[in-house]
Amino acid sequence: MYSTILLPIDGSDGADSAIDRTLEFARRFDATVHVLSVVETGAEPVGLDQQARDELRRRAEKRGRQATARVQERAADLDVETTRAVREGNPHEIILEYAESEGVDLVAMGTRTREDPAIGLGSTTERVIARAGRPVIAVRLEDDAPAVDAISYDRVVIPTDGSDAAERAAERGLEFAETYGASVYVPYVVDTTSYDLEETSRSMVGLLKEGGRNAVEAVAEDARERGLSVKTDVLRGVPDEELLEYADGLEGDLIAMGTRGRGGAAGDLLGSTTVRVLRRARCPVLTVR
Repeated sequence: MYSTILLPIDGSDGADSAIDRTLEFARRFDATVHVLSVVETGAEPVGLDQQARDELRRRAEKRGRQATARVQERAADLDVETTRAVREGNPHEIILEYAESEGVDLVAMGTRTREDPAIGLGSTTERVIARAGRPVIAVRLEDDAPAVDAISYDRVVIPTDGSDAAERAAERGLEFAETYGASVYVPYVVDTTSYDLEETSRSMVGLLKEGGRNAVEAVAEDARERGLSVKTDVLRGVPDEELLEYADGLEGDLIAMGTRGRGGAAGDLLGSTTVRVLRRARCPVLTVR
């Protein structure tokens, strides 16, 4: 499913969790990991002369080389093949350009969980997720993450709203579940922020629920054909809140979501259900356009 995985690194605290999960994916899928460090240009303090700017960039490039080399050594211990690169420029643009030029199959990005969904993951991660022409997996940065050999995926959550993006994400999520032999859970949320259910007729509520049942059953049928254990649920409430509570209650190991489902913004992910889940999820989130 994935033969090449791009892992951008920036030296963030807790980055070992994203690195180890990426190396575990690579080992599982027999994939090559491209380790990329981006030296951000234009971020130097105002007032520096060119010589000072050049010196700062040289130091940043050296740190990038050292960081990518450490990941490469770690990968070698796990018999994972790697290639590494240091580039200069705007981080999200360089990551997207590299992914395109190298034809990588998956991008793995570390993220900070935010209790307040209004606080972003960081512009680089959100911009990559919004614009990448390939799946992106967002991995929570944490200091006490499990070691590579202790990482497992037993429960995969695949939310659906019946959209094309959700269908594409479901395909990837089911492939992932097949690889790990995981159980699949498929929720649909009747959005109470879009429909005042107290004022909506019973017939309309019934149609909304029926639409939800049809959407989850389409994914469930595909899961059964793959020999996977699957459970479906139709929920009511605020979509991101319901999905997070659902995944936490199951102790889900992965959430697979589309980035252009209903409620998504046209230009980016800000304000969408997917980005709100990304900002607060405790498990990795696989996003598919």
